[in-house]
Amino acid sequence: MKAGINAWSVRADANFETMFREVKEAGFEGIELNVDNSGVHALTLDITDEKLDEIAALSDKYALPIVSISTSLWGGNMGAGTPEAFEKSKQILECQLRCAKRFGATGILTVPGGMSDTVTLKQAFENSRDTLKKLIPIIEEYKINVGVENVWNGFFTSPFDMATFVDSIGCEYVGAYYDLGNTIAFSRTEDWVDILGGRIKNAHIKGFKRHSGLNGGGDWVDISKSNIDWTIVKKALDEAGYTGYITAEVFKADENMSWTDYYKMVCGEINDIIK
Repeated sequence: MKAGINAWSVRADANFETMFREVKEAGFEGIELNVDNSGVHALTLDITDEKLDEIAALSDKYALPIVSISTSLWGGNMGAGTPEAFEKSKQILECQLRCAKRFGATGILTVPGGMSDTVTLKQAFENSRDTLKKLIPIIEEYKINVGVENVWNGFFTSPFDMATFVDSIGCEYVGAYYDLGNTIAFSRTEDWVDILGGRIKNAHIKGFKRHSGLNGGGDWVDISKSNIDWTIVKKALDEAGYTGYITAEVFKADENMSWTDYYKMVCGEINDIIK
């Protein structure tokens, strides 16, 4: 396993070159870029081949691999069940896969869901499943892992939900993008890793500390201050055969800490878990 960081965790005013240099100097071995509507170091849906080449050249210059492609654009599109939402889903997926292929990234992040006043959880599950099934020809053409992530949208509330959903797609490239910090508020992280097992294609990491027991509320904290027993989680990841990146998706809360020190702290926290 190796330590990575998501570009959302980098200071917002850093251009691509500054970001690559500072992240590399902090000790990270990989970076995850994001498809967003805007941003100094964001990828966009209309990004040109020339811009992708420029970014790839910076990745090579600083020997910092782009390991995966995330995005803020999925929202409820995958599970909405309308023709417009499907076309949007296809556009987002194709953009992520195109970027991933150019950079040599092995995976992308997607977000199923889409429950609303008019879309039930059952319908969102079926719509999200059917959307990905329809997109299998594109996924198989690129041969890049597509991970569905557990976010705080009420869609995956159990590792069994996530495993069932992944298995329902029936595509070797579709798996779980498991966020190690997003489930500790109401369950144990190691149980998710144990149940998801080899379905895990990518992993995010962040820290969360409960106020009391399960479902007792809590706060986002530094990775090392989380309620998560990282020794047990690391053992579970090893048993699951996971050898990929542990990618930080964190945010700097201490205004008195420099960004340089923050990056080094986060990288050190991940490496302490890995090693």
